[in-house]
Amino acid sequence: MQVQNPDPISMPANAVAVIGAGPAGLVSARWLQQHGLEAVVFEAAERIGGQWNPASPLSGSWNGMRTNTSRVLTAFSDLEHPAETAVYPCQEQMLAYLETYAARFSLLPCIRLRTRVKLLDRTDTGGWLVHSTCDGVERIEIFQKVIVASGRYIAPEVPLVPGQETFSGSLGVAHTRQYDGARRFQGKDVVVAGCSISALEIASEIALAGARSVTVAYRRQRYIFPKLISGVPLDHVLFTRAAALFGETAAPEVLAEGLKSMVLRAAGNPAQFGAQSPDENIFAAGIAQSQHFLASVAEGKIVTRPWIERIDGSTVHFADGYSRVADALLFGTGYRISLPWLAPSVASLLGLDDRHIDLHEHTWHPQLPGLAFVGLQDQIGPLMPVLELQARWVAYTFAGVIPAPAHGAMIEGLARCQARRDGPQTVTMNAMALLFARNAGVEPTPSSWPDLERALLFGPLSPISFRLQGPDRLDDAPARTAAAAAAFGAITSPDFIAEEKEMRARIS
Repeated sequence: MQVQNPDPISMPANAVAVIGAGPAGLVSARWLQQHGLEAVVFEAAERIGGQWNPASPLSGSWNGMRTNTSRVLTAFSDLEHPAETAVYPCQEQMLAYLETYAARFSLLPCIRLRTRVKLLDRTDTGGWLVHSTCDGVERIEIFQKVIVASGRYIAPEVPLVPGQETFSGSLGVAHTRQYDGARRFQGKDVVVAGCSISALEIASEIALAGARSVTVAYRRQRYIFPKLISGVPLDHVLFTRAAALFGETAAPEVLAEGLKSMVLRAAGNPAQFGAQSPDENIFAAGIAQSQHFLASVAEGKIVTRPWIERIDGSTVHFADGYSRVADALLFGTGYRISLPWLAPSVASLLGLDDRHIDLHEHTWHPQLPGLAFVGLQDQIGPLMPVLELQARWVAYTFAGVIPAPAHGAMIEGLARCQARRDGPQTVTMNAMALLFARNAGVEPTPSSWPDLERALLFGPLSPISFRLQGPDRLDDAPARTAAAAAAFGAITSPDFIAEEKEMRARIS
């Protein structure tokens, strides 16, 4: 291994290392450069795109994969998808979108492809040492500021099942991250373990593509939303500003009952379709999303079972006593946090393990100045608008556009994070969007926009709606915000309906 610089090179004061060239890294670099900072982006793959680059060894996408969030909310504020893009874009469209975004903002020259970070550590002088390797050449550099944007969903989590090592089905055992399409499962008996969105969507695709049988096993039955409700994408209906504001003050049982009522109206109870019965408390049960899963259960294309008890060769035994001979076993059981290049002392300070990282508001640590994280939260709902808001907050802070969070506030935020370690780690898109927008000073005041108030409260949390006020506001933001709200016929008038008036009064 050739070492280009055995002695660390100190990078210019305005240089910021960004680890990862997926959506989080690209949008971070865009906003750093907008405010006079020089992004240096480290990307291990030969192409940008992160998860949307199926050639990356860390990607879980495949050719033809579809997003589970709509095109309006799977974008950044500076670039909309082409008009011909599907309501739910495919992998190829997403990769093309990210490459167009990188080209539009001249990000490609600052991205080091095929460059893997080996170590991120603090220096004695308060900077950050980045040790990287590219094509056999190692480089050691010191930056004053670093953004970790490497993604949360890259290290598959596969639970241990007794006898799993004996599985002898012809297609073997895999995590859904390794799924590459339904063709190889045609005419086969498949067991999918898990009730995540990816597990349900992949099970549905395999069943509809001609598998002989599909059995889905999980520990708990989730309530399941369809992707569209009366022609409107779910994320336009579920992740609204009004819902986030209501959630800040309402009792948990009130929130649970409201969410359950919404899902039952939109999709019914899974038990009605022949799936298992979920817990009465929707927060205990959890929610997932799939357009075809429940219909496939109702049609007998998919059978649901409780969790796997043990495996004996090609036979999978379930907790209810049922057994199934299978050709393939797919685990759709989520991901763990993986930052293997983080120095042990830094990882220890962050309380880093497979599920937790201790940060003030998912971004900072009071004892690690100059280090920020973008996109490490375990989030439900559209990710890209939230990534942009978090990236803007970090860029504004690093560039001095807004003050950094006070040390005392970060200590309190860290304590709140640590107090939640034993509880659910999942956060919602709308709650995160409001959190980062407020911190960045770009959260619009709905009452200040009479013609847009309904769209801002009950329409989609579109990326452009966060360009109405504050730094980097855009003159065309009002018209584009209205267009995003009306995109699928949901919010086409500024006039509130009765139900919205009631909610508006409760959150005002």
